[in-house]
Amino acid sequence: MRRRLLIQVLAVAALPLFAVPVFSAGEGGGGSDQTTTQCKKGTVWDKKLKKCVAPKQGMLDDDNIYEAGHALAMAGRYDEAIAVLSLAANKQDPRILNYLGYSHRHSGRVTVGLGYYEEALRIDPDYTLVREYLGEAHLQIGDLAGAQKQLREIEKRTGKGSREYGMLSEQIDHFMKS
Repeated sequence: MRRRLLIQVLAVAALPLFAVPVFSAGEGGGGSDQTTTQCKKGTVWDKKLKKCVAPKQGMLDDDNIYEAGHALAMAGRYDEAIAVLSLAANKQDPRILNYLGYSHRHSGRVTVGLGYYEEALRIDPDYTLVREYLGEAHLQIGDLAGAQKQLREIEKRTGKGSREYGMLSEQIDHFMKS
């Protein structure tokens, strides 16, 4: 219990270290497929211009920021995902917070990732994908009980048949065998 509290306190305390200035997002667009398949590092697809451009203030709306950030995170381009996701106007969008957490965690900043996941769950406690990733983060730091707690929370919300339940359950099984 003390360890989990310490981790949560450290995660929240570390968030300001990685804060990015707030930008207002305007119209524009970023297609996730083009961002990851056609754009070089540090650029995203602009639907209006039909080319890769450096992301900047007001260029993308939050849905396109999410799509591009998600695609970059899934492609393993975590620092780029963080840069793009940080352009979101709505800093309280659980989807944005989730993939900021995911990208920080996969970049080795697990404690920072935990903070983003906790914030996303504070806003939307039923967001089971965040719970899956939070469970994986707990496994990364050796906290089996924390991961199992998230698995139980997912089960309460979606049952054992959901993708999130299956993925986290598999990760816990693998952790326990190692």
